[in-house]
Amino acid sequence: MIAYKVVELSVVTDESIEEAINETVKEGWILDGIHFAMREASKRPAMAFILFTRQEDEADAPG
Repeated sequence: MIAYKVVELSVVTDESIEEAINETVKEGWILDGIHFAMREASKRPAMAFILFTRQEDEADAPG
C-alpha cells in the first residue's frame, strides 16, 4: 500500500525547504513533489506543501 505524507511550510525559503526534505527522506519517505501557494501581491510563495510517498505493508498501516 502506498502511504502519503504532506509537510506544510509557512516560511518558504531554500533553507526551510531543504531542511524539511532532508529530515523527511531520512525517515524513509520519497519526495513526490512541491506545491506553492502564492499571494497575489507578492512573487514569493506564502506557503509550500511538500509531498512524499513510501511503500508500506498492510500491517504497518495505521487504523
